[in-house]
Amino acid sequence: MKYKILIILVFVCLFYNAQILPLRTYTDIPENAYLKDTNNELESYEGTWKGTWDNKTILVTFKKVTNQYNDNLKYFKDYIIGKFKVIDSNGNVLFNNTNATDNFAKIRGSRIRKADDKYSLIYNDFDLCNTSGNIIINFTDSSRTKLNWNLYFGSNMITSDCQYYNTDIPDSLPEEITLTKQ
Repeated sequence: MKYKILIILVFVCLFYNAQILPLRTYTDIPENAYLKDTNNELESYEGTWKGTWDNKTILVTFKKVTNQYNDNLKYFKDYIIGKFKVIDSNGNVLFNNTNATDNFAKIRGSRIRKADDKYSLIYNDFDLCNTSGNIIINFTDSSRTKLNWNLYFGSNMITSDCQYYNTDIPDSLPEEITLTKQ
């Protein structure tokens, strides 16, 4: 019984000793700190957003995830994830990862950029030969119902085991679009 109480006490002490920092912390972040959305900035992004490009419609759903540990950065943080569905002009679903678990969301928030207040996200699509890139989003109106989206693809190497090795990888996401909150 004493052993159980000691373990609980150690966990409680570790939890309460973690340093809570605001999301807009741009200095070195100590191990096990928590980058918390103290100003509720991420909530404005939450919800379903819609846009059209190249005769396709995209629906992106952003969701806030809180207090998640990042093994690479060694600290906890709040961020948004994105899941999307792309439909062609005939109503055919081209891409749909809306039913994926949060751990397998293909769009994952990184941070609010200091220079311009835009939110940076990482895109990684294992279903399309590990296509990856960086997405930058920002609001274009004061009511926060319009979102500008810019996707910058990384240097994606297509290997012979990719199903699209001898063809072009289909456009699953637009490079530039304005999304409207639904």
